[in-house]
Amino acid sequence: MKTLRQLFASATIFSLLLLGGCAGTLKHMQLVESDAVPDSPSPGKSMVVFMRPSTLGFAVQSSIFDVTNGDPELVGLMPASHKMAHELEPGKHLFMVIGESADFMHANLAANKTYYARVTPRMGAWKARFSLAPVKANQLGSDEHEEWLNSGQWIAKSDTSDAWVQTNMISILAKQKKYYPKWLEKAVDDQPRLDPADGR
Repeated sequence: MKTLRQLFASATIFSLLLLGGCAGTLKHMQLVESDAVPDSPSPGKSMVVFMRPSTLGFAVQSSIFDVTNGDPELVGLMPASHKMAHELEPGKHLFMVIGESADFMHANLAANKTYYARVTPRMGAWKARFSLAPVKANQLGSDEHEEWLNSGQWIAKSDTSDAWVQTNMISILAKQKKYYPKWLEKAVDDQPRLDPADGR
């Protein structure tokens, strides 16, 4: 007969398996057909494709912002096993991803190029935390990159996305204020970044 400790351990393992094996619930975003996603940015623009191929922490939807000018501008809400294409002006940008905490990524984007970044989950104290992992030039076209890119469904912002931001803005700003100074304390080489040559 199993002890209480053994039963608890079994339940914990089962819960972790569930967390690692499901796609996330889509909220305040919409599915889009793959043929509706542009293969390249509009002339003179840049594009970043954000991918979340891992199903770890599937119950928590990450949110991605462009905070280049200080104010969070929503890129999109990213559940597990989904991806989205974000077109924007070339040049220097700073992206933020939020879960239990906030993390950041530099991007220096060239015009007419597409870049890629993964949303990588890890377990926090109460729910999943996320980071942004840039796909570097030497990874483009690799089997691993193609696997990431082919995982999940394409999504885009919906007519409720911006309303979600307004409802949660106090929390968003608080995490940005708390975690950005800590991120800046990292060595420059430890701050993830997309460089112009990382696009294709």
